[in-house]
Formats: sequence, structure tokens, C-alpha cells
Amino acid sequence: MKLIEKTIAAIFPQTALKREVARKQLDLINSGYGNHGASYSKKSMKGWLFGGGGPKEDIEDNVQTLRERSRDLYMGGAPIATSAIKTTRTNVVGAGLKLKPSIDYEFLGMTEEEADRWETDVEREFKLWAETPNCDLARINNFYEIQQLAFLSWLMNGDTFALLPFTQRIGMPYDLRVQLIEADRVCDPNFKDFSKDIVGGVECNENGEIVAYHIANFHPLSVSSFKNRSWTRVEAYGEKTGRRNVLHIMESERIGQRRGVPLLAPVIEALKQLGRYTEAELMGAVVSGMFTVFIKTNNPSEPPIGESISEEDRVDDEDSNSLELGNGAIVSLGDGEEIQTANPNRPNTAFDGFVSTICRQIGAALEIPPELLLKQFTASYSASRAALLEAWKMFKMRRTWLANDFCQPIYSEWLTEAVAKGRIYAPGFLTNPLAKQAYCQAEWNGPSPGQLNPTVEAQAAKIRVEEGFSTRQQETVEMNGGDFSRNHRQRVKEEKMRQEIPTMVNVKGGS
Repeated sequence: MKLIEKTIAAIFPQTALKREVARKQLDLINSGYGNHGASYSKKSMKGWLFGGGGPKEDIEDNVQTLRERSRDLYMGGAPIATSAIKTTRTNVVGAGLKLKPSIDYEFLGMTEEEADRWETDVEREFKLWAETPNCDLARINNFYEIQQLAFLSWLMNGDTFALLPFTQRIGMPYDLRVQLIEADRVCDPNFKDFSKDIVGGVECNENGEIVAYHIANFHPLSVSSFKNRSWTRVEAYGEKTGRRNVLHIMESERIGQRRGVPLLAPVIEALKQLGRYTEAELMGAVVSGMFTVFIKTNNPSEPPIGESISEEDRVDDEDSNSLELGNGAIVSLGDGEEIQTANPNRPNTAFDGFVSTICRQIGAALEIPPELLLKQFTASYSASRAALLEAWKMFKMRRTWLANDFCQPIYSEWLTEAVAKGRIYAPGFLTNPLAKQAYCQAEWNGPSPGQLNPTVEAQAAKIRVEEGFSTRQQETVEMNGGDFSRNHRQRVKEEKMRQEIPTMVNVKGGS
């Protein structure tokens, strides 16, 4: 103990005790994270401006700005942003997730043959509804195109909403319709009822359970909708039936979060800066490529020598003070006018390396390898395959989310209507929840991950099946999104046809 501490302890023991306690507390603060990531004393940490809050402050209060900036990046603000969203959409949804019923026939007391016939009938009936625009309330897209639009909107805006109304249409035995709602339309009403917990248009009860959504009859950013603005409160579940009235598709990242965050949210700043840099480099290369000669003359009344900029290529022909560059153009200058030029050194040889480095960081944040983000496979087979496999983990995860949160609930509602109308025979479906669950079980298959070396990968699939690590059905789905049962039936038919050909030839030759 230092001399001053001994002196204080001898004269003022209580003060000495408080000082010792304070010293021990400082030691605790400066240990562990307090001496590193949570340090306030290190110079490297003093300039770190940070803040935080709950899901409302961090997400809901900022999500509208994130949506608008994300859409701007997608619609041309940054080509890499467009690539990230479209690449994810194409690999997750592709032409649409296809239904493959997979009922629990053992629980339902059915034989395997009866289950196959039931599943075939259901697929046929579902195609009647899903493959026409009649399933869309707007009558624009079929069910598979609705999947694409819903998923694209989810990535771009952070979440997507779907209503499931009933509307009769001539020639269509099913009345179920899908109505997509863009994220902006689900918002707080102008005259908000503060007695209810409403955040971002999502209403919760005292237990945190979502009970209703507030949907505007207009788009808040549309300049054409100023009159007759109103909000409709739609209950999340039917009060008497428990039916899902609203499908909310979003990816949660915080406990208590009510609205989704756009896919590009973590990299918006990086994408915008990269877009600005790309535009500047492009303009620099264009300006550098335009060789224009300026002639200074003491007699401006004489016509200029050589080729001037044509009228159709002029940008600002009405402004006499505007000087423009053109390809190989010759422009006259007036008295006292001079041109100062600078060498832009374009094209920039470091451009590709710098952009590739930034794209690797953006791709890492979005779980998209740079090979897929840039559509450039220049590495070895092993490296390219590793990149595809890593990306496929993310694609399969989001495909599962889309199937669970969007496709499967809609299929369950459709099947309920089909059974209620007697078009599908399913005993116990409407009375036994376990039976309904057994009938509704299904798989949703989408595009395959693709193959860099089909021969090697087909051989690997054959080994997995022979060793019992996989099934022919599973491998068929993974390789090309097909159906092994249908393929087998078709192959049997083809083999019979091939065996009949020699017989037909012999009969013809003998005659």
C-alpha cells in the first residue's frame, strides 16, 4: 500500500475503505471484455460512436428508409445489388416450387398404392388451380409466378404480406385467391389507437402475440392517392375458425421484431459507395476516350475547321456558354478563352482488383460467394464447387422458409376447400386435426444446385444410393428437380416401345 493510502487509512478509515472498493471495481471493469471490446480507455475505442436500442428503435424506426434505399439500389443504383437479389431469387425459387404430396398413409390406414393414387389426384386438382392466373386475386400471375414475386418483394423490402380471400370465378371450381400486399402498405394508421400496441402496422396483445395487421388501401409513397385514404384492421387469425387470414413472410434477427429487414440492409452503404465509384470510373473512361480539339481564333465569324458535334449528340445546345466533348470533334473558342486539360489516366488498371475485393466483402455479408455475385467462375473446379455448395446452404434455408411460411399454408387452405367441396376424398380431414396434418404433408421442390462436372457428380450420387446414404428419389430431386417415380414409369414405357420396334420391323419385312 502506498504511503498516501496508509495515511488516509490511519486518519479516515471509512474513506480508505471506499477508495479500496472503487479500485477493485475498476479492476473488474478493466478485465475481460472491459479491457478489450468494451473498453472506454483505449484510444482505439474512444472514437467509436455507437448506439443501440430495442427492435423498435433499431429496426422498425429505420425500416422505411432501408426499404426505399434497397429498392433504389435494386432498380439501378448498383448492379451488384441487383445481382445479389436476382441470384438469390433464381436459385431459391426459379420457375417456382412444385408441389409433391407426401401424406402419412400409414396413420391414415391407406396402402402404398392407395396413397399414390390419392397424391396423383391431388396433384392434378392442384394444377387446375395453380397453373392459371385465377389463383391470383389480381388475375395476373399463376401460383408459381406469385411465389417469385412474393420472394423478390421479401428480399427487396424485408417482408411480404399475403391475404387469402375467396372470390367466385366462372369456370374455376375453387374460390381461394392469393392477394399480395407490399410491405409499405402495412403501416400505422394516421389516427393511431394508443391503447393498442401497434408498431409498423402490426398489432400485438399484452403477451406479445400478433393479433392483427393494419393495411392501408393505398401505397403511402404513391403521389396519385391523396383521397379516400383509410386503413383496414385484419385479424391475423379467424376468431371462430382459427384460419390464417394474413401470411407474413419475413426473416427475424431480433427477439420481439415485428417487421423484416431488406436483404441489402447490412451492405447498403458499401453498395452505394461502390456504385458511385463505378460511375466515376466509367465517366472518366468515357471522357478520356473523347479526343476533342479546341481552336482559338481571332476571327470567330469564320466557320470552324473540321468536324463539330452533331445536333443529335448535343446535350445542351441552347446554352451558348456550354462547351461539350465529342468523339473526334473540333470546337472553336472565342477571344480570351482557353482550355485546361488534365490526364485522367483511364482506364484505371486497379479498378477490377478493388471492385473484386469489395464484392468479396459484400458477398460474405450476404452469404453469396463472389463467383455467384459476379457470375465469374475463373477459379479451379474444387474452389468453384466449394463456392456453389456454400451458397446452396443459404438457398436451401431460404427455400425452406418460403415453403413453410408461404407455399404450405396456401396449399393447406386450398386442400381444405377441395375436401369441403367434395373434389378430394379425405375422411377425417375436417374433424380430426391429426388427420388433417397427415393429409397436408407435402414437399416443395425447386431448381437444383447445378453441376460443374455432371459425370463425377452422377457417379457420386450412384455411390450414395448403393451405400444407402440417400435414395433415388432424393438424388433425382437434388440433381435436376425431377420425380423418380414418374421417371421410372416413363422409362418402363420407353423400354416397352423399344422392344416392340424389332417385332414391327419383322412383321413388315415378312409381309
